[in-house]
Amino acid sequence: MKINLFKKKKEELKYPWYKYYDKDIREVKIDDISIYDYFEKSCFAHKNETAINYFGEEIKFKDLLDKIDLCSRALECYGVRENDVVSIMMPNTPEAVIAFYAVNKIGAIANMIHPLSSEVELKETLTRTKSVILIAVNIAYSKINNIIDDTKIYKTILVSPKDSMPKIMNLLYTITKDLKNKIPKSNERFIYWNEFLVRGNNYKRNTYVKRSMNDDAIYLHSGGTTGTPKDIVITNSSVNAIMDQAQYVFPKIGVGDRILAILPMFHSFGLLVSIAAPLCMGATIVMIPQFDAKRFDKLIRKYDPTILIGVPTLFEALITNPYMINIDLSKVKYVISGGDSLSSERNQRLDNFLMEHNCKVKVIQGYGLTETSGPCCIGSYNSNKLGSIGIPLPSVVIKIMDHDTMEEMPTKEIGEMCISGPNVMSRYLNNKKETDDIIKIDENRTRWVRTGDLAYMDEDGVIFFVQRLKRIIISSGYNVYPSHIEDILIKHPKVELCGVIGIPHPYKVQVAKAFIVLKEGIKPNNETEKEILEYCEKNLAKYMIPKKIEFRETLPKTMIGKVNYRELEKEELEK
Repeated sequence: MKINLFKKKKEELKYPWYKYYDKDIREVKIDDISIYDYFEKSCFAHKNETAINYFGEEIKFKDLLDKIDLCSRALECYGVRENDVVSIMMPNTPEAVIAFYAVNKIGAIANMIHPLSSEVELKETLTRTKSVILIAVNIAYSKINNIIDDTKIYKTILVSPKDSMPKIMNLLYTITKDLKNKIPKSNERFIYWNEFLVRGNNYKRNTYVKRSMNDDAIYLHSGGTTGTPKDIVITNSSVNAIMDQAQYVFPKIGVGDRILAILPMFHSFGLLVSIAAPLCMGATIVMIPQFDAKRFDKLIRKYDPTILIGVPTLFEALITNPYMINIDLSKVKYVISGGDSLSSERNQRLDNFLMEHNCKVKVIQGYGLTETSGPCCIGSYNSNKLGSIGIPLPSVVIKIMDHDTMEEMPTKEIGEMCISGPNVMSRYLNNKKETDDIIKIDENRTRWVRTGDLAYMDEDGVIFFVQRLKRIIISSGYNVYPSHIEDILIKHPKVELCGVIGIPHPYKVQVAKAFIVLKEGIKPNNETEKEILEYCEKNLAKYMIPKKIEFRETLPKTMIGKVNYRELEKEELEK
């Protein structure tokens, strides 16, 4: 089959998205520098401003740069060289930021790992990436110790969340947490962060390694469109493109702004949007190593953030926190939601909540994949329509294509999102087949990611996410979209959370099944189920109505807080 995709040049685009921005930005010009080079420029520009606030302990940009330099010298002292892989398995602490930039400074590659990964997951990712050094939170010691001999790791640096805390808090953490963990003294395989840095003090060589924009910089992880673990290779240029794009899309962010860095660093959204980009714009990031939804109000009161960045579940925690009643949000400049789709109903609820708390802006939805280094689409300026994910970032092009023919879809017709631009990943590590399946190259040698996500564009070129392609339920020949059913269910006054999957049916092939968490105080009984089904009959086509409803106290979540549909499907198969 001939691939017809993307014949038009960018100048001939149906939707010239750059018209939405303050400037006529058609292309972001990316310098041939590394992630560290870009960050260093920001540090010099804002050297006396606060870069990180960690439990009230502040680190200025100039001091952060010094700490990165010390870490880079320690890494080289322990044998790390250009193109080696250093795995970082940390919550959001200053040490994680320091290690990330230090690894890039010496020309090595940062492999970002979830600190709560299982032993099997940890062993596999360390093996696949051929990591030589592991920088990890100390509470992960036991599982690291169980698998480390089966990897190429020759030194593990253990970091405690207390290491950058104020003195009194450091002492309290030692007594209440660290002393309870069975962690050995330093030995030939394990060393502690502060002891590790001492070696750097005595290492006098210049550690800076000149790197190209197209050199590998980061390994991130995703199940891709097939669900199997993949290591995604991100280059310096892809990250720096996002830094540049952020300055065009969010021109009000700068010195004096405060961002709660709640989203985890092992995920592209947390790493690049809530940490790297704000730092490169001179803002202060307030690092939160462990988020407690019940204490959200205290974080708001204490740090008075001017930018709120989160996933839908985080904003749900904000809305439902009973202690937010008298909190004023008038200083907030941007509220940015990503990582998952925010339904129109929740979008409106959040906007209403913000307005009730004197916030002058509405929530902006974004969209991205790990395969696009995170964000590639955002509701900027007047493209921020209710329920939409906005328009492509500068230099990014998005087309809505027929999944089978790869012909561009008409306005408002649902199709697969395909994305090109500087954000697109380099490849899946050592996985050419999967790379070739997701990356398509057109006749102009432009690389496009087939996202596996369904969306449509309206007459203004604003994009509306529908759902992941693979979540379509085919029932009696009809296309049933679980996300649409979920949007309806979540509006029911008794429904707190829901997830919908397809289950086998003897003659319809598949039908919808809904997993529902009821709001506090509501009993899961036959009467409640009947009420919800009657509600569905009023709001859904007959073939869309769930044939089964299962009430749950909780639903499984992914590492960043999304409902884990794969886990629900797996549980259903095992019944």
